[in-house]
Amino acid sequence: MFALWYLTFAVDEIRKQDTMVDAAVLAKLEEGYAKLAASDSKSLLKKYLTKEVFDNLKNKVTPTFKSTLLDVIQSGLENHDSGVGIYAPDAEAYTVFADLFDPIIEDYHGGFKKTDKHPASDFGDVSTFGNVDPTKEYVISTRVRCGRSMQGYPFNPCLTEAQYKEMESKVSSTLSGLEGELKGKFYPLTGMEKAVQQQLIDDHFLFKEGDRFLQAANACRYWPSGRGIYHNDNKTFLVWCNEEDHLRIISMQQGGDLGEIYRRLVTAVNEIEKRVPFSHDDRLGFLTFCPTNLGTTIRASVHIKVPKLASNKAKLEEVAAKYNLQVRGTRGEHTEAEGGVYDISNKRRMGLTEYQAVKEMYDGITELIKLEKSL
Repeated sequence: MFALWYLTFAVDEIRKQDTMVDAAVLAKLEEGYAKLAASDSKSLLKKYLTKEVFDNLKNKVTPTFKSTLLDVIQSGLENHDSGVGIYAPDAEAYTVFADLFDPIIEDYHGGFKKTDKHPASDFGDVSTFGNVDPTKEYVISTRVRCGRSMQGYPFNPCLTEAQYKEMESKVSSTLSGLEGELKGKFYPLTGMEKAVQQQLIDDHFLFKEGDRFLQAANACRYWPSGRGIYHNDNKTFLVWCNEEDHLRIISMQQGGDLGEIYRRLVTAVNEIEKRVPFSHDDRLGFLTFCPTNLGTTIRASVHIKVPKLASNKAKLEEVAAKYNLQVRGTRGEHTEAEGGVYDISNKRRMGLTEYQAVKEMYDGITELIKLEKSL
């Protein structure tokens, strides 16, 4: 009887240790939470991390990688000016910390509830999109991108240096098999020549270390190991390896020919998927490091000059919101507009198909241009 009791006691103790959060981590969490609660932060993290949710989650860890609530929220605790403030250190975090992720996902993705299920992937008929600005008066450039995570690997904070290198090798060999207009070259960041680096910076292709939001989330470890960039010969197709997501697949060019840009992206994604299995969840769609990119992961954007609308930023924001568009500065998130040029994109990525996400942007931009012409 004693032996049975002792065995049960021992198993319980092991379980406790397995899920117990380190005292130093708990202290950091408590201190960070108190500062966030007292701040004037407008982040979704502050909005949804109530004391009740915080107390319920602070002792939890993910089963495989032992990620804690601190791993999830440390970027938002350090950067009170975050818009969102949370990242998923591994795929299991979306389940273990669902009490925080679910309301943030619902808020950001326009009502995608915890009972909702993301639809199956559908790129639709790529020929239905045309040029949003055939006269070239307003749209400077157009870009469509998506994020993908490689099956069997965690997200940035849990990756080892060996895994980074292994992933880079897989991505590099996969992309070297691309043909036609997608054919190009992979450039590892490690050992990159200065001239090549400068050229990629001049082309606005090269991502660089230093984003404080990602650094605070532990996404920049072992830099530049395992990071690289691929572009085709025409410089209209790019793949980033291990920046924020395992893969960022990007199609872009000058002007407003969304149809051509979207078609190129769809071709590329389908070709890469034949060779690299992607992480996908039945409810959340394609899994990514940041919850804003879940689902379709599609972000279709234009750099656009709308000086009349821009003179009344509130009006521009109002019209954009009506079409589920997001307005950012010229250089993207956390930047200002330069020379009246805005980066405008679809905001919703969940609860709709890839085709529908791009169509929201297409319809919204068409309407913005019509409005600008009428002012």
